[in-house]
Amino acid sequence: MLVASGVVHVRRPPTSLAAIALCWLACMRSPMLERSSIPGGLGGATDLPGFGGAHGGSFGTSTSPGTSASGGATTHDVFRPTGNMTVARLGHTATLLGNGKVLVAGGGSGAGLLASAELYDPDTGVFKATGNMKAPRSDHTATLLPDGRVLIAGGYDANYDYAASAEPYDPATGIFKATGSMAEQRFRQTATMVATGYVLLAGGSSEGIHAEVYDPASARFTAAGDLIVARQEHTATSLRNGMVLLASGNDVNRTHFAFAIPSAELYDPSTGSFTATGSMTDGRSAHASALLPSGKVLITGGFAADNDTVFASTELYDPGTGTFAATGSMTFGRAYASATLLPNGKVLLAGGEADVALQSAELYDEAEGKFTVTGNLTVARAFHTATLLLNGQVLFTGGRDSSFTPLATAELYE
Repeated sequence: MLVASGVVHVRRPPTSLAAIALCWLACMRSPMLERSSIPGGLGGATDLPGFGGAHGGSFGTSTSPGTSASGGATTHDVFRPTGNMTVARLGHTATLLGNGKVLVAGGGSGAGLLASAELYDPDTGVFKATGNMKAPRSDHTATLLPDGRVLIAGGYDANYDYAASAEPYDPATGIFKATGSMAEQRFRQTATMVATGYVLLAGGSSEGIHAEVYDPASARFTAAGDLIVARQEHTATSLRNGMVLLASGNDVNRTHFAFAIPSAELYDPSTGSFTATGSMTDGRSAHASALLPSGKVLITGGFAADNDTVFASTELYDPGTGTFAATGSMTFGRAYASATLLPNGKVLLAGGEADVALQSAELYDEAEGKFTVTGNLTVARAFHTATLLLNGQVLFTGGRDSSFTPLATAELYE
């Protein structure tokens, strides 16, 4: 591994669709291997977030800031173990519910894809099973709806194909119920709650540029205009002005597939249309984003256009000018990492991968425009989830280690 000029060079061997299939079926997949697939093939080239990505939770527990679940004072900038999940998970989602618990759903284990779900209780530090999803899935999205339910959509299905199905989870009953299907099958799309009360689902489609919105009241998906670029492994960030920034990712158009394109675009819920905005300083995929207190958007890490180099560089998007500008570099290059805005206004970057899964973490201070190292995760993990709790702690769940083994462990940052 070479580290220079804000990038990490990861010398990965070339892969094929056959190799990806064998990895999925025999040993659960490596995110690095699957990135070499082609659109329309076995599974495509995460929402994170998330990806995650950017696909994690919203609101969290009932304890007050500065106290632990047991009522004692917390030690800050420290990672510590909490209870394990009931099963190891990779490519799952974690969403904070209105009652302060965290819904963890789906993903894959060493035995295949999971339909199971579980709840984490911050007061006890324990995970307990809840109702199963209607279908096993991984690399899907989970979005907290205004009525407190959680919309699960898309991802890989049991046959390792893109899924169009969706199902809301009701915390009051602990049950998932089928809802209308998306117009397109999607995998590693983004799902963003917008000011209209709808959920915007964008990218991640093998068919191209079409986006759609989900209306919780009618339980229907409808067309929401076309993206300028067919994106996957991009980020989607809600801005203070109500618009949504979709940044970089891979162009999965069947006729001109390209890794880590530098373009970005804005979705306007009031018009249902996408418009171009300034280009990024570096094209990236599998990166992370966070909305800062200033209203700017921090974009961090990810893979470069050669699908091999991992960036340590970062940049800021300014909605006022519609432009991106470089900011301080991370201490370590990261892809498939988590980025969490903390109550103090700093952003916690944790885990991810370069040539191995990473255990390190660091904090971004917007006022200083730089990153500083903080405590290490208790275990190295990539493809995990990171969820901010109401008490200011951050819950990390699952992911995979450097041997591509799914993890059942969880931990807290405080």
